Amino acid sequence: MWSDVVDLRDFYESSLGQMACRLIRGHLRQMWPDVTGQRVLGLGFATPYLRSFQVEAERVAAVMPASQGVLPWPADGPGKTLLADETELPFPDRCMDRILMVHALEATENVRGLMREIWRVMADGGRLVIVVPNRRGIWARLEVTPFGQGRPFTTGQLARLLRDNMFTPMAHTGALILPPVSSRLLLRFAPAIEQLGRRWFEGFSGVNIIEATKQIYAGGLVREARGRRRGYLPVAQGFGRCS
Repeated sequence: MWSDVVDLRDFYESSLGQMACRLIRGHLRQMWPDVTGQRVLGLGFATPYLRSFQVEAERVAAVMPASQGVLPWPADGPGKTLLADETELPFPDRCMDRILMVHALEATENVRGLMREIWRVMADGGRLVIVVPNRRGIWARLEVTPFGQGRPFTTGQLARLLRDNMFTPMAHTGALILPPVSSRLLLRFAPAIEQLGRRWFEGFSGVNIIEATKQIYAGGLVREARGRRRGYLPVAQGFGRCS
């Protein structure tokens, strides 16, 4: 079940949401330290995490699923968001170098269709990072945040899902050791708690973050890009298809 886009926006505007974003974004930057000249796609509600890639990347775009809803982004400059069915992305084959999925995998009802579509639009040698609630973590057990919605995954479940859908897992980590509380004192010391907690309790972190690469030898299984795709609506000016 998809979270509503307004609820997602409100969470990331809260103190707890901003803290969660900073901690997760730090792990993403370690996985992708340099995206200069590359095309980056966010799927789900990834815009809070895409900001740090805008300056380097050749192009950044955000797809928000139709069942979730869409909001314009960024606040200044040409719009880079669009509304689409997650299994019918309006991009040609092999046009994205980096794909980030946040608040997406745990919500979709068609996991296989989503993963095959991600495979199709990813360039050979591209990288995928998925951020999902950890089944063993406390964030997945409480509905006060978006990470308490949908289907959570363990690291092993994620790895098997990726291999079953023509991806090879490369690296994984956990984030959000701190419980989802709004205490100002705890939020102030969140980075220190995160660093200490990862040594002993990473298996119980709030989210799992896994990076994978495309299995290009499975190319015979992918569909050819359709000449015209339906089910999407650009919501702001300045967004163009990959060329």
